[in-house]
Amino acid sequence: MKSLFYRMLCIVAMLILTSWGFFAHKKINHYAVFALPAQLAKFYKSNIDLITEKAVDPDKRCFTDSAEGPRHFIDLEDYRKEGTVDSIPIHWSQAKEKFQEKQLLKNGIVPWQINLTYQKLVKAFQTKDYKRIIKHSAELGHYIADAHVPLHTTKNYNGQLTHQQGIHAFWESRLPEMFSEKYNLRVGKANYIKDPLAEAWTIVRESNRLVDSVLSIEARLNRQFKASQKKSFIERNNQLVWTYSDRYAIAYHEAMNGMVERRMQKTILRVASYWYSAWLESGQPDLTNIEKIKSTDKQDHIDITGKKRIGREEWM
Repeated sequence: MKSLFYRMLCIVAMLILTSWGFFAHKKINHYAVFALPAQLAKFYKSNIDLITEKAVDPDKRCFTDSAEGPRHFIDLEDYRKEGTVDSIPIHWSQAKEKFQEKQLLKNGIVPWQINLTYQKLVKAFQTKDYKRIIKHSAELGHYIADAHVPLHTTKNYNGQLTHQQGIHAFWESRLPEMFSEKYNLRVGKANYIKDPLAEAWTIVRESNRLVDSVLSIEARLNRQFKASQKKSFIERNNQLVWTYSDRYAIAYHEAMNGMVERRMQKTILRVASYWYSAWLESGQPDLTNIEKIKSTDKQDHIDITGKKRIGREEWM
Protein backbone atom coordinates (compact mmCIF):
# COMPACT_ATOMS: atom_id res chain seq x y z
CA MET A 1 0.00 0.00 0.00
CA LYS A 2 2.84 2.36 0.91
CA SER A 3 4.57 1.55 -2.38
CA LEU A 4 1.39 2.36 -4.32
CA PHE A 5 1.10 5.68 -2.48
CA TYR A 6 4.60 6.72 -3.48
CA ARG A 7 3.98 5.65 -7.08
CA MET A 8 0.86 7.80 -7.21
CA LEU A 9 2.81 10.77 -5.89
CA CYS A 10 5.39 10.28 -8.63
CA ILE A 11 2.65 10.22 -11.28
CA VAL A 12 1.24 13.49 -9.96
CA ALA A 13 4.70 15.04 -9.98
CA MET A 14 5.32 13.97 -13.58
CA LEU A 15 2.08 15.52 -14.74
CA ILE A 16 3.00 18.80 -13.03
CA LEU A 17 6.63 19.00 -14.13
CA THR A 18 6.96 19.28 -17.90
CA SER A 19 9.54 21.19 -19.94
CA TRP A 20 10.21 24.72 -18.56
CA GLY A 21 7.08 23.83 -16.64
CA PHE A 22 3.66 24.95 -17.78
CA PHE A 23 4.04 27.83 -15.32
CA ALA A 24 7.30 29.18 -16.79
CA HIS A 25 6.29 28.73 -20.44
CA LYS A 26 3.13 30.72 -19.86
CA LYS A 27 4.96 33.44 -17.96
CA ILE A 28 7.54 33.78 -20.75
CA ASN A 29 4.93 34.24 -23.49
CA HIS A 30 2.97 36.62 -21.28
CA TYR A 31 5.90 38.93 -20.60
CA ALA A 32 7.11 38.79 -24.21
CA VAL A 33 3.94 40.61 -25.25
CA PHE A 34 5.04 43.65 -23.25
CA ALA A 35 8.36 43.82 -25.09
CA LEU A 36 6.68 44.43 -28.46
CA PRO A 37 6.55 47.85 -30.18
CA ALA A 38 3.23 49.67 -30.15
CA GLN A 39 2.27 48.74 -33.75
CA LEU A 40 2.28 45.07 -32.83
CA ALA A 41 1.56 45.17 -29.11
CA LYS A 42 -2.14 46.01 -29.45
CA PHE A 43 -2.96 42.79 -31.30
CA TYR A 44 -0.88 40.66 -28.94
CA LYS A 45 -2.22 42.34 -25.80
CA SER A 46 -5.82 41.83 -26.93
CA ASN A 47 -5.02 38.11 -27.30
CA ILE A 48 -2.56 37.76 -24.43
CA ASP A 49 -4.62 35.17 -22.55
CA LEU A 50 -4.76 32.85 -25.55
CA ILE A 51 -1.08 33.30 -26.43
CA THR A 52 -0.24 32.59 -22.80
CA GLU A 53 -2.40 29.46 -22.58
CA LYS A 54 -1.22 28.07 -25.92
CA ALA A 55 2.42 28.34 -24.82
CA VAL A 56 2.15 24.76 -23.54
CA ASP A 57 0.53 23.19 -26.62
CA PRO A 58 3.81 21.65 -27.87
CA ASP A 59 4.26 19.92 -24.50
CA LYS A 60 0.71 18.59 -24.69
CA ARG A 61 1.48 17.12 -28.10
CA CYS A 62 4.36 15.15 -26.57
CA PHE A 63 1.67 12.91 -25.08
CA THR A 64 -0.08 12.26 -28.40
CA ASP A 65 2.40 12.76 -31.27
CA SER A 66 5.63 10.77 -31.58
CA ALA A 67 7.07 13.41 -33.93
CA GLU A 68 6.88 16.17 -31.33
CA GLY A 69 9.55 15.12 -28.82
CA PRO A 70 12.70 15.85 -30.91
CA ARG A 71 11.53 19.41 -31.52
CA HIS A 72 12.31 20.39 -27.91
CA PHE A 73 16.03 19.58 -27.56
CA ILE A 74 19.35 18.85 -29.22
CA ASP A 75 22.03 16.52 -27.81
CA LEU A 76 25.20 18.29 -28.91
CA GLU A 77 27.61 15.67 -27.59
CA ASP A 78 26.59 13.28 -30.35
CA TYR A 79 28.12 15.64 -32.89
CA ARG A 80 31.44 16.26 -31.17
CA LYS A 81 33.05 13.28 -32.84
CA GLU A 82 33.07 15.59 -35.83
CA GLY A 83 35.04 18.22 -33.93
CA THR A 84 33.04 21.07 -32.39
CA VAL A 85 29.46 22.24 -32.26
CA ASP A 86 30.36 24.59 -35.10
CA SER A 87 30.96 21.58 -37.31
CA ILE A 88 27.19 20.96 -37.48
CA PRO A 89 25.75 22.53 -40.63
CA ILE A 90 23.12 24.99 -39.45
CA HIS A 91 20.90 24.55 -42.50
CA TRP A 92 18.63 21.51 -42.39
CA SER A 93 19.33 20.42 -45.97
CA GLN A 94 23.09 20.50 -45.40
CA ALA A 95 22.76 18.74 -42.04
CA LYS A 96 20.83 15.93 -43.75
CA GLU A 97 23.63 15.59 -46.30
CA LYS A 98 26.20 15.17 -43.52
CA PHE A 99 24.08 13.12 -41.10
CA GLN A 100 21.16 10.77 -41.67
CA GLU A 101 17.78 12.32 -40.93
CA LYS A 102 17.13 9.48 -38.49
CA GLN A 103 20.21 10.54 -36.50
CA LEU A 104 19.18 14.19 -36.54
CA LEU A 105 15.75 13.32 -35.17
CA LYS A 106 17.26 11.08 -32.52
CA ASN A 107 19.62 13.83 -31.37
CA GLY A 108 16.94 16.54 -31.41
CA ILE A 109 16.12 19.36 -33.80
CA VAL A 110 15.17 22.38 -31.65
CA PRO A 111 17.16 25.06 -33.59
CA TRP A 112 15.66 23.92 -36.89
CA GLN A 113 12.21 23.76 -35.30
CA ILE A 114 12.56 27.36 -34.15
CA ASN A 115 13.33 28.46 -37.69
CA LEU A 116 10.53 26.34 -39.20
CA THR A 117 7.96 27.76 -36.78
CA TYR A 118 9.26 31.27 -37.45
CA GLN A 119 8.68 30.78 -41.19
CA LYS A 120 5.14 29.56 -40.47
CA LEU A 121 4.54 32.72 -38.45
CA VAL A 122 5.81 34.90 -41.32
CA LYS A 123 3.34 33.20 -43.66
CA ALA A 124 0.50 33.62 -41.17
CA PHE A 125 1.23 37.34 -40.99
CA GLN A 126 1.36 37.59 -44.79
CA THR A 127 -2.05 35.96 -45.17
CA LYS A 128 -3.50 37.70 -42.11
CA ASP A 129 -4.54 34.34 -40.71
CA TYR A 130 -5.09 35.61 -37.20
CA LYS A 131 -5.67 32.26 -35.52
CA ARG A 132 -2.45 30.92 -36.99
CA ILE A 133 -0.59 34.07 -35.95
CA ILE A 134 -1.56 33.27 -32.38
CA LYS A 135 -0.86 29.55 -32.75
CA HIS A 136 2.59 29.96 -34.28
CA SER A 137 3.53 32.85 -32.00
CA ALA A 138 2.68 30.80 -28.92
CA GLU A 139 4.50 27.70 -30.17
CA LEU A 140 7.52 29.65 -31.39
CA GLY A 141 7.77 31.04 -27.86
CA HIS A 142 7.76 27.50 -26.50
CA TYR A 143 10.60 26.22 -28.69
CA ILE A 144 12.71 29.34 -28.10
CA ALA A 145 12.20 28.87 -24.36
CA ASP A 146 13.26 25.23 -24.50
CA ALA A 147 16.44 26.15 -26.37
CA HIS A 148 17.38 28.53 -23.53
CA VAL A 149 17.42 25.65 -21.01
CA PRO A 150 20.96 24.24 -20.67
CA LEU A 151 19.71 20.69 -20.07
CA HIS A 152 17.89 20.75 -23.41
CA THR A 153 21.28 20.71 -25.15
CA THR A 154 22.86 17.61 -23.63
CA LYS A 155 22.47 13.83 -23.56
CA ASN A 156 22.73 14.10 -19.78
CA TYR A 157 19.43 15.98 -19.89
CA ASN A 158 18.21 14.74 -16.51
CA GLY A 159 21.50 14.10 -14.76
CA GLN A 160 20.96 10.40 -15.38
CA LEU A 161 24.61 9.96 -16.42
CA THR A 162 25.98 11.67 -13.30
CA HIS A 163 23.64 10.31 -10.61
CA GLN A 164 21.63 13.55 -10.52
CA GLN A 165 18.27 12.14 -11.59
CA GLY A 166 15.57 14.77 -11.34
CA ILE A 167 17.70 17.86 -11.94
CA HIS A 168 15.85 18.68 -15.18
CA ALA A 169 12.54 19.56 -13.54
CA PHE A 170 14.38 21.00 -10.54
CA TRP A 171 16.16 23.62 -12.66
CA GLU A 172 13.42 24.55 -15.10
CA SER A 173 10.22 24.02 -13.11
CA ARG A 174 10.78 24.07 -9.36
CA LEU A 175 13.10 27.10 -9.31
CA PRO A 176 11.02 29.38 -11.59
CA GLU A 177 7.88 28.51 -9.64
CA MET A 178 9.59 29.38 -6.36
CA PHE A 179 11.50 32.49 -7.35
CA SER A 180 10.17 34.08 -10.55
CA GLU A 181 7.92 36.52 -8.68
CA LYS A 182 11.15 38.20 -7.56
CA TYR A 183 12.66 38.27 -11.06
CA ASN A 184 12.75 41.38 -13.19
CA LEU A 185 11.01 40.16 -16.34
CA ARG A 186 10.49 43.55 -17.97
CA VAL A 187 13.22 43.23 -20.57
CA GLY A 188 13.00 46.30 -22.78
CA LYS A 189 11.89 46.37 -26.40
CA ALA A 190 12.16 43.70 -29.08
CA ASN A 191 14.77 44.08 -31.80
CA TYR A 192 15.06 42.82 -35.36
CA ILE A 193 16.68 39.42 -35.86
CA LYS A 194 18.42 39.40 -39.23
CA ASP A 195 19.01 35.63 -39.40
CA PRO A 196 16.49 33.63 -37.29
CA LEU A 197 18.24 30.29 -37.90
CA ALA A 198 21.68 31.60 -36.92
CA GLU A 199 20.13 33.18 -33.83
CA ALA A 200 18.58 29.83 -32.86
CA TRP A 201 22.04 28.26 -32.98
CA THR A 202 23.45 31.11 -30.91
CA ILE A 203 20.84 30.33 -28.25
CA VAL A 204 21.74 26.64 -28.27
CA ARG A 205 25.46 27.36 -27.92
CA GLU A 206 24.82 29.77 -25.04
CA SER A 207 22.75 27.17 -23.23
CA ASN A 208 25.25 24.39 -23.80
CA ARG A 209 28.05 26.44 -22.24
CA LEU A 210 26.05 26.46 -18.99
CA VAL A 211 25.55 22.69 -18.73
CA ASP A 212 28.68 22.05 -16.66
CA SER A 213 27.71 24.75 -14.15
CA VAL A 214 24.14 23.46 -13.82
CA LEU A 215 25.41 19.98 -13.00
CA SER A 216 28.56 20.76 -11.00
CA ILE A 217 26.87 23.26 -8.68
CA GLU A 218 24.13 20.78 -7.81
CA ALA A 219 26.68 17.98 -7.34
CA ARG A 220 28.62 20.13 -4.89
CA LEU A 221 25.48 20.98 -2.92
CA ASN A 222 24.48 17.33 -2.85
CA ARG A 223 27.70 16.54 -0.99
CA GLN A 224 26.96 19.27 1.55
CA PHE A 225 23.38 18.27 2.35
CA LYS A 226 22.16 15.18 4.17
CA ALA A 227 19.73 13.05 2.19
CA SER A 228 16.98 13.89 4.68
CA GLN A 229 17.53 17.61 4.01
CA LYS A 230 17.54 17.37 0.24
CA LYS A 231 13.95 16.28 -0.42
CA SER A 232 10.64 16.60 1.34
CA PHE A 233 6.89 16.54 0.79
CA ILE A 234 5.51 19.86 -0.39
CA GLU A 235 2.07 20.99 -1.53
CA ARG A 236 1.83 22.01 -5.19
CA ASN A 237 -1.39 22.70 -7.05
CA ASN A 238 -3.34 21.23 -4.12
CA GLN A 239 -1.33 18.00 -4.35
CA LEU A 240 1.25 16.63 -1.94
CA VAL A 241 4.43 15.73 -3.86
CA TRP A 242 7.87 14.38 -2.98
CA THR A 243 10.46 16.74 -4.43
CA TYR A 244 13.44 18.95 -3.61
CA SER A 245 13.03 20.74 -0.29
CA ASP A 246 12.66 24.50 -0.08
CA ARG A 247 15.97 24.74 1.74
CA TYR A 248 17.82 22.81 -0.95
CA ALA A 249 16.12 24.79 -3.73
CA ILE A 250 17.10 28.09 -2.11
CA ALA A 251 20.71 26.95 -1.77
CA TYR A 252 20.87 25.81 -5.42
CA HIS A 253 19.22 28.97 -6.68
CA GLU A 254 21.65 31.18 -4.75
CA ALA A 255 24.67 29.14 -5.82
CA MET A 256 23.80 29.69 -9.49
CA ASN A 257 23.87 33.45 -8.88
CA GLY A 258 20.91 34.47 -11.05
CA MET A 259 21.34 31.99 -13.91
CA VAL A 260 17.66 31.01 -14.13
CA GLU A 261 16.53 34.64 -14.05
CA ARG A 262 19.00 35.60 -16.78
CA ARG A 263 17.89 32.74 -19.01
CA MET A 264 14.24 33.71 -18.55
CA GLN A 265 15.04 37.35 -19.33
CA LYS A 266 16.90 36.41 -22.50
CA THR A 267 14.09 34.07 -23.51
CA ILE A 268 11.43 36.74 -23.13
CA LEU A 269 13.37 39.31 -25.15
CA ARG A 270 14.14 36.82 -27.90
CA VAL A 271 10.57 35.55 -28.11
CA ALA A 272 9.35 39.11 -28.60
CA SER A 273 12.15 39.77 -31.09
CA TYR A 274 11.25 36.71 -33.18
CA TRP A 275 7.59 37.78 -33.24
CA TYR A 276 8.57 41.32 -34.22
CA SER A 277 10.99 40.12 -36.89
CA ALA A 278 8.38 37.82 -38.45
CA TRP A 279 5.97 40.74 -38.64
CA LEU A 280 8.61 42.95 -40.27
CA GLU A 281 9.58 40.23 -42.74
CA SER A 282 5.95 39.70 -43.70
CA GLY A 283 5.57 43.33 -44.74
CA GLN A 284 4.23 44.79 -41.49
CA PRO A 285 0.52 44.02 -42.00
CA ASP A 286 -1.89 46.27 -40.13
CA LEU A 287 -3.28 44.38 -37.13
CA THR A 288 -4.53 47.34 -35.13
CA ASN A 289 -8.26 46.84 -35.72
CA ILE A 290 -8.41 43.07 -35.28
CA GLU A 291 -10.87 41.89 -32.67
CA LYS A 292 -9.99 39.42 -29.96
CA ILE A 293 -9.61 35.93 -31.44
CA LYS A 294 -11.60 33.02 -30.09
CA SER A 295 -9.68 29.79 -30.54
CA THR A 296 -11.32 26.79 -32.15
CA ASP A 297 -8.11 24.77 -32.23
CA LYS A 298 -8.72 21.23 -31.02
CA GLN A 299 -5.23 21.29 -29.49
CA ASP A 300 -6.62 23.50 -26.74
CA HIS A 301 -8.69 20.59 -25.50
CA ILE A 302 -6.11 17.79 -25.33
CA ASP A 303 -6.47 15.92 -22.06
CA ILE A 304 -3.13 14.48 -20.91
CA THR A 305 -4.43 13.09 -17.63
CA GLY A 306 -3.17 9.57 -17.17
CA LYS A 307 -1.25 9.57 -20.45
CA LYS A 308 2.43 8.72 -20.78
CA ARG A 309 4.76 11.09 -22.58
CA ILE A 310 5.98 9.62 -25.88
CA GLY A 311 9.77 9.45 -26.11
CA ARG A 312 12.20 10.38 -23.38
CA GLU A 313 10.83 11.58 -20.07
CA GLU A 314 12.89 14.58 -19.05
CA TRP A 315 11.49 15.30 -15.64
CA MET A 316 11.81 11.96 -13.80
